Amino acid sequence: MNLSKQGPFVLESGVELPALEIAYHTYGALNAERSNVVWVCHALTANSDVADWWPHTVEQGRFLDPDKHFIICANILGSHYGTTGPLSINPTTGEPYYGDFPHFTIRDMVAAHKRLAEELGIERIKALVGSSVGGFQAVEWAVEEPTRFEKLILIATDAKASPWTIAIDETQRMAIKADATFGERRSDAGMQGMAAARALGLLTYRGSLGYNLTQQDREPNPAEHRASTYQQYQGEKLCRRYNAYSYYAILDAFDTHDVGFERGGVAAALATIEAETVVVGITSDIIFTPAEMRLLQSRIPQSRYFEIDSPFGHDGFLVEHEQLNNILYPFIHS
Repeated sequence: MNLSKQGPFVLESGVELPALEIAYHTYGALNAERSNVVWVCHALTANSDVADWWPHTVEQGRFLDPDKHFIICANILGSHYGTTGPLSINPTTGEPYYGDFPHFTIRDMVAAHKRLAEELGIERIKALVGSSVGGFQAVEWAVEEPTRFEKLILIATDAKASPWTIAIDETQRMAIKADATFGERRSDAGMQGMAAARALGLLTYRGSLGYNLTQQDREPNPAEHRASTYQQYQGEKLCRRYNAYSYYAILDAFDTHDVGFERGGVAAALATIEAETVVVGITSDIIFTPAEMRLLQSRIPQSRYFEIDSPFGHDGFLVEHEQLNNILYPFIHS
């Protein structure tokens, strides 16, 4: 959807994007009272098609039930899947932005969501759902507009980028910059660097438990290891569907995440959330640890904490759909 008729999109930095396109998916139907909206915020390299990347969630009898709710997911600002980003045409030059795309933040992503909601005539939202960096967006939006949401679901996420998560992102950026083609004005620049960055990221997404469970060599082979081919495959797989400019820019945006910035700190900001909230941690998550998730929950009024028991680390929210549904279905449909 082209939202340029609402005027230029002004980023938190003050830089204006002359045009704003947003790609989004919906599932189900809006009821007559317009009271059944569930908004999903996606993470890193996902897209607006929730049913594609989050298995067994957008189904009858699941917490994202299209028979009961009108589910919306918008592709985030800077992404590769239809929303304005580095590969978009800059109207002032007639060429793609590439590395010239201006810096943007989580608050800018939320501002884009708000603009889409306005265009769709969506006011009150029954539930806002965010996992991982989608949770960054959900926390920010719930603080910006506390009366808009009835329920809030935060999964494997936080209210502020920690030094640990920033270090993970910086290591991935270093891998991208090590590719000599990164910076060239073409869509496939930096691909080998992005492949390495993805492989690095996956180590933190799954952790040792997940790798040791799924990537054991079936028999000794000095020339090839299952874990090695898995890393190579995952890097190549991302290169077939994404671009390094979006990946780099979104990592930068993640590292600016601080819901307490200019609001008196994280605790003060979270205390303003009015939505009934569920926070879900994962036992083996080394990116957003259970201890950090419990701290997040303790700072949000009207909130409860649940934990998924999984060896698959941060990616447990994508894998353990039965556990997740057992927690969220009663909450979101109550």
